[in-house]
Amino acid sequence: MAELIVEGELPEQRFEQKLAVGAPLVLGKAAIPWERWASRQHVELTFDHDRLRVKRLPAARNPVFFQGREVDSFQMRAGDCFVIGTTVFTLSAGDEPSSGGSGPRLAQAYAVDAEHLHNVPFRDAPHRIDVLGHLSNVISGVTERSELYAQTVNLLLEGIRRADAIAIVVEVANGGGPEVRTLYADHRLTTGSEVQPSRRLVHEAVSRLKQTVVHVWSRERDAASEPYTIRGKFDWAFCTPLHGDACQGMGIYVAGQFLPGSGAFDRASPEAADLDEDAKFAELVATIISSLLEVQNLQHRQSVLSHFFSPRILPVLTATEAETALKPRETDITVMFCDLRGFSSKVEAAGETLMPILSRVSRALGVMSHCILEHSGAVADFLGDCAMGFWGWPLRSEDDVQQACLAAIGIRETFERLSRQAEDPLFGFMAGVGLATGHAVAGQIGSQDQAKVTVFGPCVNLASRLEGLTKILRVPILLDEATAKVVNEQMPRSVMRCRRLALVKPKGLNTPVMVSELLLPAERDPQLSDEHLKHYDAALTSFLEGNWKAAYAGLHMVPADDRGKDLLMSYILQHDHNPPPGWDGVIAIERKS
Repeated sequence: MAELIVEGELPEQRFEQKLAVGAPLVLGKAAIPWERWASRQHVELTFDHDRLRVKRLPAARNPVFFQGREVDSFQMRAGDCFVIGTTVFTLSAGDEPSSGGSGPRLAQAYAVDAEHLHNVPFRDAPHRIDVLGHLSNVISGVTERSELYAQTVNLLLEGIRRADAIAIVVEVANGGGPEVRTLYADHRLTTGSEVQPSRRLVHEAVSRLKQTVVHVWSRERDAASEPYTIRGKFDWAFCTPLHGDACQGMGIYVAGQFLPGSGAFDRASPEAADLDEDAKFAELVATIISSLLEVQNLQHRQSVLSHFFSPRILPVLTATEAETALKPRETDITVMFCDLRGFSSKVEAAGETLMPILSRVSRALGVMSHCILEHSGAVADFLGDCAMGFWGWPLRSEDDVQQACLAAIGIRETFERLSRQAEDPLFGFMAGVGLATGHAVAGQIGSQDQAKVTVFGPCVNLASRLEGLTKILRVPILLDEATAKVVNEQMPRSVMRCRRLALVKPKGLNTPVMVSELLLPAERDPQLSDEHLKHYDAALTSFLEGNWKAAYAGLHMVPADDRGKDLLMSYILQHDHNPPPGWDGVIAIERKS
């Protein structure tokens, strides 16, 4: 027969109402006197074999909630529940096993709070302490959660001598209501049926009360025909929750029998004292295991995040306010796009032997991400053979632009060094880097199951275009005006230098951009001295003003093998040394790369 389980906020606020098929039942204040929101006649229930029809009566002053919505009439199936005030009404099919068998009725249900357990003494303290001492060996010796659960259950069986069966359980959401799953279970004896935890008990302990809850069942039995073995139906069970984000819905489930001849059970009986002592031991183990799982979860998160965020940012993301820190918001950021040069030609030459090329690309992306993270940036994405990084979120710093430029220089120098080493996977490869600074939206996007961190805004598109322009302008690193301004005004020339290259309008953009090249300091780049850069800057000014004769002469004062001057030289020669009509200094780039 089906029944309705009625539960208030306190353990003693609970009863079970049998439901007869086709017989209307009215529930109200008389049935649930603890519920201040209940009216004298609140709902009418009619059970029809596999479903229960619920109707809110006209006299009911307060709402009824079903599946999170306020409703006046609905139908529910086994496992569904509705709510009036703080009282939950759950439909049970009547065949839920109590803890390994059917038939017994719940006689006692109570919660055991931590303060009470604190005052409970261990009568066999040496044995309990010895068992807990072995727990450290378990923790240090296991790597998989399944192995941890098994070892924990074995130790609990050793420490709780009255228990016949112990399980690690978890309550998970399901379409028809919460479902209890057994992660690992074991019996005292090798014979007997599987442990079947009580859904009601687990739900009360891990979800409703979040503390140890004890259930005791009444049963008439013949001690001679049903001896103290796992084959007998359990007399009692308790569930102790594990706490923390890594242990959501998890608990330790312990069940057993009273010795034959035990008297009536109440909170003052010796059996109750025994259960309190066992519950205290379970609480100690639960605290230790919860802490371990929290540490493991934190280590895993740090390991995953370390691939995308620098050590300076990680403490923020692994703190309790990580979700807030990752929320998308508008901020000023510096964006980097870094692309591998020579990749396409290597793929064409490789034919069908692509795996070696893939390993070389992985090595290249590793260099890029290492330099980004080393300089306090975040790795947002890998796009084929291109890495995207940014600075300014989730933490902003006054030196974000400088750090981004240092990362770009680190990438350039690393590739230049490794590309000359025939034994290195990056032999023959180079990289192009584009940097832009501006206002954007940065943060985590996507669903809970699949999310990533990214940025949106004009500066993101511009950084991508600048990376592409490095192929056309034949320089390793290009900057937009905002980034170049910071370098010129705040960075010592002994650390990095910057020179304006040209005023260009990339294909697809409406606004011209003054692009600049990020350079190494003079002592690390003897090809271009500071004097050379002055000549180039003067030549660019003449070029923009239309004085191409002076510009051409000035460009010849820059070393011939400087590829940065090629764009201006070729443009002057293309137009036969004369600016085109209506010259405004802008060079239109007709191809993307």
